[in-house]
Amino acid sequence: MSETTHDGTVAMTKPVSPDEGLTPARLAAKYGLSVSGARPSLVEYVRQLWGRRHFILAFSQAKLTAQYSQAKLGQLWQVATPLLNAFVYFAIFGLILNAGRGMPKDVYIPFLVTGVFVFTFTQSSAMAGVRAISGNLGLVRALHFPRASLPISFALQQLQQLLASMIVMFAVVIGFGSYPKLSWLLVLPALVLQFLFNMGLALIVARMGAKTPDLAQLMPFIMRTWMYASGVMFSIPIMLEDKPAWLADVLQWNPAAVYMDLIRFALIDGYGSDNLPPHVWAVGLGWAVVLAAGGFVYFWKAEERYGRG
Repeated sequence: MSETTHDGTVAMTKPVSPDEGLTPARLAAKYGLSVSGARPSLVEYVRQLWGRRHFILAFSQAKLTAQYSQAKLGQLWQVATPLLNAFVYFAIFGLILNAGRGMPKDVYIPFLVTGVFVFTFTQSSAMAGVRAISGNLGLVRALHFPRASLPISFALQQLQQLLASMIVMFAVVIGFGSYPKLSWLLVLPALVLQFLFNMGLALIVARMGAKTPDLAQLMPFIMRTWMYASGVMFSIPIMLEDKPAWLADVLQWNPAAVYMDLIRFALIDGYGSDNLPPHVWAVGLGWAVVLAAGGFVYFWKAEERYGRG
């Protein structure tokens, strides 16, 4: 546009922009722009995760293979580590402290080995999950993918490790007189519930660890306390028989104890239903659903903040 001034010269005026006066939000809406790295809806996030299912599986397998790649015994440490822990706990708690009182040796040793293997599954999932984001910042910042893929893949890695080491656990159980029967099939739903719980736990600590990396230094103390409170080395009802009943109930209903009890009940002949808290399957299902769903939503809510700052 042009106009003539008082001295006869021609001055050019800038045309009014059709976007003048629009807020940034309205400008973005007008031109179909979106925030880079914005959190998708929960349904879309689930769809994206399903699309990355092959990556999640491959990443978990790669991490499992690399875990002991520098050790001469390699993947044998998947079995040897929990087995050595069980041996140490038996020497200290079984022989010296008599933590297995009330149970014959052919029940206590499978009881202890099963507890160590099953609790290690939850412990390792939490320990790996807390570093899932903070320990993979290069990957998080370089590629665009649903960040929940990382803690889920770490929980899946620990499940694969447990499945490999269960060969030894079954051998110990059989060696002490508990032979395969139909009740052994209960191990499958128990492991599914525990995996869902572990996945939710890994998602929760992954978000917390992304914001507070020092949590990784605190986790070993938390897990050790949890282990001693879950009856890995002793029977909670027997050990606390002279204590208030509510205390034994609280400890038996904690998720680590629930999943150990379910698998012990399935595998060990001398470990009957009288050792289990009431409604144990319902409690196990409740823990799995609450942690898996709650942990997933909790992690998703901070999706756009991972790897920034």
